[in-house]
Amino acid sequence: MAKMRFEELPTPCYVIDEELVEKNLQILNGVIKRTGCKIVLAQKAFSMYKMYPLIAEYISGTTASGLFEARLGYEEMGKENHVFSPAYREEEMDEITRICDHIIFNSFSQLEKYKDKVLAAGRKVGLRINPECSTQEGHAIYDPCSPGSRFGVTLEHFRPELLEGVSGLHFHTLCQQDSDDLAKTLDVVEEKFGPWLSQMEWINFGGGHHITREDYNIPLLEECITRMQDKYSLEVYLEPGEAVALNAGYLITSVLDTHQNGIEIAILDTSATCHMPDVLEMPYRPPLFGSGEAGEKPFTYRLGGNTCLTGDLIGDYSFDQPLKSGDRLVFGDMAIYSMVKNTTFNGMPLPAIAVKGKDGDCYIAREFGYEDFKMRLA
Repeated sequence: MAKMRFEELPTPCYVIDEELVEKNLQILNGVIKRTGCKIVLAQKAFSMYKMYPLIAEYISGTTASGLFEARLGYEEMGKENHVFSPAYREEEMDEITRICDHIIFNSFSQLEKYKDKVLAAGRKVGLRINPECSTQEGHAIYDPCSPGSRFGVTLEHFRPELLEGVSGLHFHTLCQQDSDDLAKTLDVVEEKFGPWLSQMEWINFGGGHHITREDYNIPLLEECITRMQDKYSLEVYLEPGEAVALNAGYLITSVLDTHQNGIEIAILDTSATCHMPDVLEMPYRPPLFGSGEAGEKPFTYRLGGNTCLTGDLIGDYSFDQPLKSGDRLVFGDMAIYSMVKNTTFNGMPLPAIAVKGKDGDCYIAREFGYEDFKMRLA
């Protein structure tokens, strides 16, 4: 793999900074060492398997949302392999029970259907509960405890008589949140499901823990972990995705053209809808190096993608100098929920994927072309 400097990489291009990923992993490993908990990577946020050998040095394994992610974790990391799905496909269960250690069910009907198969394979059976404790504000799309949520068994529909063979309970209620919200959720979990915790072997706190964010309250997280260990003798799992690669990746793009329509507009060779979909779904304004808020610097531009979607807009940013065709822009925090969610809508080329090593040199890990667009169609 040819080495090159950051400024030599093609655009558009995702770049994963190995040193920053390892910094995050060291923080997570510290929690593991101090508490004895286990942390697994939620691959739904970050599935760059070129990084799995490094990740495996620091955490306990992977978790998946279905068979394909489970296969990736099994093949590329080879440590503990967990899976949760709202419902499993019958034709996939033989392979899932072969490659997964913990298989978590979303309902008692799914539990009854597959429990015997999972136990016969020597795997651990889990059940997802819904404590109905919303701690998020303004993001119902990311709130598993929102009214009518399809995730987990509520207390009203909990059936203790069917718990035989279930060794653990799982809940996931957070999204980019601090440990104070976890503590609130644990209070409700104990209040509603406490009578059955002592008969379990493990509990999974799910994901959404922003553990590697600079202001995250790690001591409170560790109190939550030891609370479940000491009170119920439970093995505790966490499955963050974002925390592994938070602020550890970039998306490099080039300006293709500029024009005016009541505001200065710059068209880029990347796309919010194709390459950074969380910008539209959250929504949020991604950090852009060397820029300011609209009006903060002398030259403000609305940055848009090169697709036909009118709303393919990244946001309004200001610059010290006017933008021109060929200028390179670098967005931050583009490791998570980017590669795993990108599309080829409009025939947009997928960005290359590169790694920035600890020595500052970069190499291209994967490039994409027309066949990658065509192979998804028929």
